[in-house]
Amino acid sequence: MGIRFVVMVNKQGQTRVAQYYEHLSVDERRALEGEIVRKCLARTDHQCSFVEHRNYKVVYRRYASLFFLVGVDNDENELAILEFIHLLVETMDRHFGNVCELDIMFHLEKVHFMLEEMVMNGCIVETSKQNILAPINLMEKT
Repeated sequence: MGIRFVVMVNKQGQTRVAQYYEHLSVDERRALEGEIVRKCLARTDHQCSFVEHRNYKVVYRRYASLFFLVGVDNDENELAILEFIHLLVETMDRHFGNVCELDIMFHLEKVHFMLEEMVMNGCIVETSKQNILAPINLMEKT
């Protein structure tokens, strides 16, 4: 399947965006988020950006005050997922202009829409920033 979840958290560990591509109950999601956020935030900048947790491989990257965590299958390419995270941040930067935590909080539906344009059923289906943002730009015109 590939990508299992995408979670964005701030430095305090508060979840700002969570998108799951497999069924987990609310309690399972809460527990999973708490575990991986504690594990990733406790790591130093000198450690690699890949962590194995349960049956997932978690690839994460920090941009300013936000951590982007992506849970994938164990056979997924970590560098490709790091590139996906970078593409997501670049896409949000293009739309919001130097994206920050407040942009994500106040425009949560747009962030989810971008993720839905990029990932379908756990597979990356779109990598063109222009194609990802086109429907959002059309919605804003009306």
